[in-house]
Amino acid sequence: MQNTKLLILLLGIFIFSCNKDTQNLTKKKEFVTSFESVDDFSGFYITPQGYLGTSFHELSDSLVHSGNYAHKAWIDGANAPSTPTINNNHRAYPTIQFQKTKEGVFKTPCYITLWVWVDMDMNPNLTGGEDDWLSFATFTDDESDNWSRTILVNLSYDGFVHLGNVPIQGNQTHIFQTSTLKFPQKEWVELKIYIDFGSNGYVKVWQNGELVSYADVKNIDNKLSQAHFGLYCPPQMISGIIYNDDLMIKEVDEE
Repeated sequence: MQNTKLLILLLGIFIFSCNKDTQNLTKKKEFVTSFESVDDFSGFYITPQGYLGTSFHELSDSLVHSGNYAHKAWIDGANAPSTPTINNNHRAYPTIQFQKTKEGVFKTPCYITLWVWVDMDMNPNLTGGEDDWLSFATFTDDESDNWSRTILVNLSYDGFVHLGNVPIQGNQTHIFQTSTLKFPQKEWVELKIYIDFGSNGYVKVWQNGELVSYADVKNIDNKLSQAHFGLYCPPQMISGIIYNDDLMIKEVDEE
């Protein structure tokens, strides 16, 4: 009888241990930063300070959503126009490179939340060139430096948040796109993004809880390898400031 009880006890311990190991293996990955320290981006690429002499960024206590610091990026002057082989866009941001971490790339679907504060004068180009725009977020499945397939969350010159490179690279075709809910500048705004790069993938963006853009996604692997936020906009823009704070990227099972 005692041997039977011991066997049952050992079997219970074994099953508990296996269940615990399974839970650990399936635990959802998460990346969280309130931009309190540059160490949050240790080992990741960070654009150089004063990129092309016009784009700057720092951890600043001048305007925060929470904590002591936020990521501040700003423009001071225009860059030379881009060419077919040279991209002269303004860049001031840290990248997040999951392929360089011990945990590895994230598997979608994922939720991303980010608080942003913007002060930028954006205008249409009246001579046939590129309109002003601001990119809040860039996501890629590419683990190389090429970032060859990207999904963008942008702000257009006329004030609307929209998805870019959907459903395929270079396109902007949406299932839904707001034409009434403009992005409010000079105040903290929450952007919430759902990305699913699976076989029937799609992306959604909410602004302060309201859906503003929704599109299918094709020609992308089911992984989130890299991302960047901060400042990314075209070379002709001469001034502007953006703050980022309270960023979270989290694997989930479904929307």
